Amino acid sequence: MITLIKTDAKHRDFLHLVNLLNQDLAVRNGDDHEFYMQYNGLEDIDHVVLAYSEGKVVGCGAMKEFEERVFEVKRMYVLQDQRGKGVATKVLQELEDWGVAMNLKALVLETGLMLPEAIGLYEKYGFDKTPNYGQYVGNEDSVCFRKELKSPSYES
Repeated sequence: MITLIKTDAKHRDFLHLVNLLNQDLAVRNGDDHEFYMQYNGLEDIDHVVLAYSEGKVVGCGAMKEFEERVFEVKRMYVLQDQRGKGVATKVLQELEDWGVAMNLKALVLETGLMLPEAIGLYEKYGFDKTPNYGQYVGNEDSVCFRKELKSPSYES
């Protein structure tokens, strides 16, 4: 059974998983790793979801403000031996629910072509591909997504 908690970027279990994520991305991103790392700092991340199984942290995700009422999903990671068990989907759902409770209108995110499993997850979860934004404009290895939130109190 997966248990979720909400916290912030200072939580030791989040810091542990981010370290593992950075190691994984260093291998996958190769020479482009430093480019991406400059946009993956933990400052301004006040919304973190941690997933636990049998008392052990197994996954995480976070979000931070991107623009007014739009947050960017950051630092999604699930331990290798826990993948394929729905952990990432549960983390994404919790982030989305949190966003709805905060009356956000959308979530955005960037991932890379070298992470096909992430692309599949976001597409399956209802994110739509969108033109690359911000620092990712013109980066052929980046894939950006957006999901509109159905916040009950949101008015267009």
